[in-house]
Amino acid sequence: MLADACGLGLSAAQVLLHRGIHEPNEARRFLDATLRGLSSPDPMADREAAAKRIARAIRAGERIVVFGDYDVDGTTSAVILSQLVTALGGEVRTLIADRFRGGYGLSDEALERCLDERPGLLVTCDCGSSDHARIAQARARGVDVIVVDHHLVPEETLPAFAFLNPHRPECGFAYKGLCSAGLAFSLGAALRAVMSAELDLRTWLDLVAIGTIADLAPLTGDNRRLVRAGLRTLGTAQSRPALRAMREAAKIRESAQLTSRDVAFRFSPRLNAPGRLGAADLTLRFLMSKSSKEAWGFLADIEAKNDERKALADKATEEALAQAREVYGDSPEQGIVVASSDWHRGVVGIAAARLVDALRVPVAVVAFDGEHGHGSVRTTADFDVYQALSRCASDLGAWGGHRAAAGLSLERRALDAFRASFADAAPAGSFAKATVTEVDVEIGGAFRVPTLEDLQRLGPFGEGYPVPTFMLEAHVIESTGVGEDGAHAKLKLRVGQDSLRAFAPGLFSKIAGRQDLRLVGEIQPDHWIGGQAVELLVKDVLD
Repeated sequence: MLADACGLGLSAAQVLLHRGIHEPNEARRFLDATLRGLSSPDPMADREAAAKRIARAIRAGERIVVFGDYDVDGTTSAVILSQLVTALGGEVRTLIADRFRGGYGLSDEALERCLDERPGLLVTCDCGSSDHARIAQARARGVDVIVVDHHLVPEETLPAFAFLNPHRPECGFAYKGLCSAGLAFSLGAALRAVMSAELDLRTWLDLVAIGTIADLAPLTGDNRRLVRAGLRTLGTAQSRPALRAMREAAKIRESAQLTSRDVAFRFSPRLNAPGRLGAADLTLRFLMSKSSKEAWGFLADIEAKNDERKALADKATEEALAQAREVYGDSPEQGIVVASSDWHRGVVGIAAARLVDALRVPVAVVAFDGEHGHGSVRTTADFDVYQALSRCASDLGAWGGHRAAAGLSLERRALDAFRASFADAAPAGSFAKATVTEVDVEIGGAFRVPTLEDLQRLGPFGEGYPVPTFMLEAHVIESTGVGEDGAHAKLKLRVGQDSLRAFAPGLFSKIAGRQDLRLVGEIQPDHWIGGQAVELLVKDVLD
């Protein structure tokens, strides 16, 4: 039996079976995944060349500029490489893209900022794959460029000294899912080897975990190993002051093991907020804090930016949803486009994601400033929005991204044409509107509530490897409405032989007064109690 062979409870073993892992040897390899099982980095195109060039710059005293995108992956990868170079004795300047001055990637404005630092070497993080013209300009001015990126690769050859991107057709690296933080970590390992340095790379695993989760990279293969190792140190005494401060601010007990959900919902929005509002260097300085006092000072500013971001995102979402329903009806069947001059450009991605959740269709949300607009596009799980936008290119000034998310710019006069072409590119029937909750295990009898230890061995969960869903019948011991309007429920339950706390967001009206419930949800660490306690996050109450 799989449970006995792997030292698991029956419920955890059933999750493995449901995910297609049946053999004990295969299960043990999966459950005990460590960094030793990472794919060999040797076939990664330009990895060794990049490491040797950085090493030469360090030894020669050349100034190195590390330039990162303004999102969490870009910022964490820039911090990883900058701190590695510094630890190895190099001179480095770290810069972050500005959403409102130049925008995404190595723009003309960004290149001038980099060159103003008079570097001999420029390293881009989480951008650069499509920045052929600016890289050529840097090269013409005597600056070598190394690109570290994971976005889609155009056919035109990039004029960079070295180009690390697993999606290059000629790259033989086996695992294609690394984000830029993971690539920066791998480049750091190569640099350490080239310089024959004694350096503990585990110091940067917390940032690899954050960058990977925040960028919605698949938590499979190498990413699963890296994130698992990073989560073990994230916010603990072994982690950096900034992340210890953020953990305390989130009121997560020191004894509690952090999960990818904690990063996705508590860390990432805070770290992304400054970049959304045009101050990404605030997140950079926060992550590079050398003391607890310094970190807490930056965190106060980050919390203020996050509160501002929440208000702007809520406003844009409410107005965008109302506009969508006015233009397309309550149940649109095709891809939709909404736009306004009243929305903040930095939060249109959040609004687009929320509209996809509400309407179950691909969505483009555009914020106009005068006659020029910037937008974000999000999509349903089964629809490739990158391919859809390629069919709308004639209506757009610029666009780019990947299968699940993209950005664009356009002129106001092209809005109606884009609305029509996007509807044609994402027509009714090209994506699934209905969502079906797939249950991994029904709790009952010998299938008891899984332990935290079992969940940690199964995890981490995220993109490409979703959190297990459990169905259970429970007797309500205590039920309390919480939140400003009492819409959420906190519960104490009896589930067979087990007692279980639960939180049911927005479901108190369906629960109030009922003694017995049939629930569907996820089991997660109970950070309020800490230790090995778990709680149920209720997704649905079944009739």
